Parts: sequence; structure tokens; C-alpha cells
Amino acid sequence: MTSWEMLAVFVAGISAGTINTIVGSGTLITFPVLLATGLPPVTATVSNALGLIPGSISGAIGYRAELTGQRRRVLRLSVAALIGGLAGAGLLLTLPSTAFETIVPVLVTVALVLVILQPRLARSVQARRARKGTSARPNGGPLLFTGLLLASVYGGYFTAAQGIIYLSLMGMLLDDTLQRLNAVKNILAAVVNTVAALFFLFVAEFDWTAVVLIAVGSAIGGQLGAKAGRKLPPAALRGLVVAVGVVAIVQLLVRRYG
Repeated sequence: MTSWEMLAVFVAGISAGTINTIVGSGTLITFPVLLATGLPPVTATVSNALGLIPGSISGAIGYRAELTGQRRRVLRLSVAALIGGLAGAGLLLTLPSTAFETIVPVLVTVALVLVILQPRLARSVQARRARKGTSARPNGGPLLFTGLLLASVYGGYFTAAQGIIYLSLMGMLLDDTLQRLNAVKNILAAVVNTVAALFFLFVAEFDWTAVVLIAVGSAIGGQLGAKAGRKLPPAALRGLVVAVGVVAIVQLLVRRYG
């Protein structure tokens, strides 16, 4: 890499760490930059996954106050993230990229619709529970576990917009604030990135310069994102999720059909 390319990757890492902590989809920033430096797609993907681990951990630390009282939930859902992330990493090395690129825009679109409708749907679910005299499951039950497992398969494969899918699923099935769910999302993203990167260490080729630049940048971005994201009211955070999701869909469609 040239000095300018290294600077671009570092700045992209900061940006990705920030946006991943607040919403997700930071890979849509780092991945094109890595490709622009001349890295092959698979090398760029695995280098990006390893580099973003410090950012995910940094963001989770920044949201540690919102994680209070969620230990059991985090442990249960992390199992889904671990299994799904490992499966997705394996698929990256066996399936053509077009297999996931075709369905990903559809998944992200559905997730965005759920995020937009989440307050209304949550009220409907709560009203139905009140009529039946039941309460929400603190861990979301088998439906959330399965949904996050499938989302983590995609996350281990490419990671872009997985945070949006996580938030939409948890927002629908858990009775909690969006900020507390965002804190859980950061933990799950860290689990997926870590297990995928550890898998890649044994079977794929990394560009270690890119890894280090993204790692340092994303760690800084994680702290910036936590400070900014924790101040956002639910409506603003939901609006940001939708805005980033729309950009993600456009970029994924351009990448697939452009």
C-alpha cells in the first residue's frame, strides 16, 4: 500500500468503528476501500473481519452501562452468534459471492421495514400479551435465537448490515429500550467477527497492514460511536438505522447489478 492508501484504510476503519457501534454496516465503508487498494475480495473480507474486532469490543465497552442486567440474555444470544458466524465463515470459502449478494438486499429491506414499524408492532404485541395475561420472554425465545443464528450466518459471510438485522429482530421480540438492544447488538457483532476471523486465520490469507490499520481505526471509532449513539433518542436512532440501511441497500444493489 502507498501512504495515501494506508491513510484511507485507517480513516475508513475509524468511520466503520463509529457507524458499527451506533447502527452497523461499517463494512460498507471499509470493504470498498480495501478493494480500491488492490486486495482480492476474499482477502479484503477476511482482513476486514479481523480488523473490526477491536472496534466491536471498543463499542461494547462504551455501551457497558446499557448492558447491566443483560448477562443471561447476552450469553444465550451469543451462542447463536457464535454458531452462525462460524457457519458463515465456512460459506465464504465454499459459495460464490453472488449467492448471498442476491438475497442480502431483500433481507436488509425487510429488516428496515421492521425497524420502522417496530414501535407500532411492539405496542400490538404488548396489547395481545395483556389480553392473554402473558409477558415477553426475557431472551426472546426460540424464534429470536433462530433469527439471530441465521443473521449471524450472513454476518460471518460478509457482515454488512448485520447490525440492522439484529436490531430489527430484537426490537420485535424483546420488550426493552433500543439503546439496551443496541448494546447487545455490539456484543453479538464482536462474537461473529471474532469467530469468523479465528476460522479465517487457519484457511485464508490476510493483508496484515490492512488488519492493523482497520483495527486501530475501528477501536477509536468504537469509542466515538458509543459516545454519540448513547445520546441519541430512540426516534433519532431509529431514523439513523433506516438511513444507513437505505445506503446499504443501494450499495449492495450497485455492487450486484452495476
